[in-house]
Amino acid sequence: MRHQGKITEWRDEKGFGFVSPNGGGPRVFVHVSEFSNRRRRPVVDALVTYELSADSHGRPRGVKVAFVSDGPVSAASSAAAAPGPGPLALGLAFGFVALLGVAVAVGRLPFPVLLAYLGMSCVAYLAYAFDKAAALRGHWRTAEVSLHLLGLLGGWPGALVAQRSFRHKTRKRSFRVEFWITVLLNCAALGWLLHAR
Repeated sequence: MRHQGKITEWRDEKGFGFVSPNGGGPRVFVHVSEFSNRRRRPVVDALVTYELSADSHGRPRGVKVAFVSDGPVSAASSAAAAPGPGPLALGLAFGFVALLGVAVAVGRLPFPVLLAYLGMSCVAYLAYAFDKAAALRGHWRTAEVSLHLLGLLGGWPGALVAQRSFRHKTRKRSFRVEFWITVLLNCAALGWLLHAR
């Protein structure tokens, strides 16, 4: 038997939330892995249908969850699916790497520094890709502090590209603020290195 309700709480970074049944009653836990449409991210106020199950403690859990309408996406859904960093931010990432190349070419930076940035950017890109895949499948997620550490160590250009490519880690304001702080800290460290040479 299928039930219908509205998502009244959604923690996207954790991949789960709660549905309030239309007929009243206790909230129902739902996990992102139970949604039939993985291309559309759950958002608060979205109407869904589900089959009722129970977890190991007897609490209600929704399974085989589907959106009531997969037609035109609401404004809230559109905002949730925002592509992340815009062209300016991506230009910053590619421009930064290009400037590193110029600095190496004129002897202001050693070549290993450029290699380190490129290597860390590749690692960061892959980390975001794996985390996005884990979020869609409901698997164990990469800790945000690990993603920030990769950015701080020079992987932020690759992280920016990944955020845009996968539309991942683009909605949580605190994450975005912390991410840009790591970018500033990394650039400050690079500026100190350039000044010291």
